[in-house]
Amino acid sequence: MSSNNSLASVNLGRWITWSLFALVLAVAPLLFNSGLGLTVLSQMGIAIIACLSYNMLLGQGGMLSFGHAVYTGLGAFLAIHALNSVASGALPIPVSTVPLVGGLAGMGFAALFGYVTTRKAGTTFAMITMGMGELVFAMSLMIPEFFGGEGGISGNRVIGNAFMGITYGPAIQVYYLIAVYTFISVVAMFAFTRTPLGRMLNAVRDNPERVEFVGYNTQRIRYTAFIIAGFFAGISGGLGALNFEIVTAEVVHAGRSGAYLLFTFLGGATFFFGPIIGAVLMVLAFVLFSEFTKAWLLYLGLIFLFMVMFAPGGFASLIMMNLRVAAFGKLRQLWVSYLALAVTGLITLCGAAAMVEMLYHLQLSSSQGSEIVFIGLTLNTTGFNHWALAALVMGTGLALFELARRRFAREWGEIQAFIEKKLNREEAS
Repeated sequence: MSSNNSLASVNLGRWITWSLFALVLAVAPLLFNSGLGLTVLSQMGIAIIACLSYNMLLGQGGMLSFGHAVYTGLGAFLAIHALNSVASGALPIPVSTVPLVGGLAGMGFAALFGYVTTRKAGTTFAMITMGMGELVFAMSLMIPEFFGGEGGISGNRVIGNAFMGITYGPAIQVYYLIAVYTFISVVAMFAFTRTPLGRMLNAVRDNPERVEFVGYNTQRIRYTAFIIAGFFAGISGGLGALNFEIVTAEVVHAGRSGAYLLFTFLGGATFFFGPIIGAVLMVLAFVLFSEFTKAWLLYLGLIFLFMVMFAPGGFASLIMMNLRVAAFGKLRQLWVSYLALAVTGLITLCGAAAMVEMLYHLQLSSSQGSEIVFIGLTLNTTGFNHWALAALVMGTGLALFELARRRFAREWGEIQAFIEKKLNREEAS
């Protein structure tokens, strides 16, 4: 009876989770209804599909790919060509199904390239995918008939007769199309993790020798997962083509593949919802954060460095660890330490960021004068006093942060010891 109750609670929890996810997708444009808000939300939906498809390789299969943009990019190119064919009347399909063309294209190219790349694993696989990515990017500049050269290929999604008032001209209509594809794709990729193939993919990641010993072909499992990941990557690319109405060679560049890797890792590759967090962060970084400072790549690199050193499981692991503490009723004991870490960390960040911004101004924008405005303060980049003040703020914040960190580490250790003792008592009883 207890097992049935626990199973029912798990199923109820999943229904609630998916319902909330659908509700967030439906309500988000009502809260952020500006042009910029809709643009950011649409890109987040596209990025969520791309990062989850990449995590099917990295997190679930242990396949470190440096060329995932090949499948999102080629899917985007085939989708934009399909859109133009629909506009000319050569392809009689609804505009709403154009992303599926991108998905089929991504799956086809994944089947072609994956037959070679998945024959090896580990570092060799990573290097082959990097080579494939560079090969496709080079071809994008050599075959302008298909890739459009440096200008890319453009299209128009507002074609044909309106269906129930839907023309895909307004950004809100495009967003809801992206939201539907995002929800269905996320559900499908989560369902994949519960299939026998998904479980075997995890086994191949953890212990490929044992999988081969029990009679499974590890290369075939990797190859099949690679094709499925390519399909969802192509859907992401097709949605991007429909959203922007232009596709350039940038979509297959190695930098795009690196972004998928970076933000999937930051979000948390070991958890299914981790890449969703990473996708949101990726759009915020590229669309919003990059507008505030020229040094945004430096900040992004430092964040990645700190996450690798102190939280290799990504933001998702931090969330899950705190949920575990909350489940045992101990999260209230940490709020003072968390507040101290936040305040001292913010002080340190302000001091360090002031020095970085002044340095970037001296190197890149010195012709515009010696003064900059940083968080409402006017700083003189050539004055010693402002440099010394920024260094003092950073040093003071860093010292206070270290004291707060030691206190937090002590409290965290005590709580973890309490949880382990309680779990051991429950197991013994």
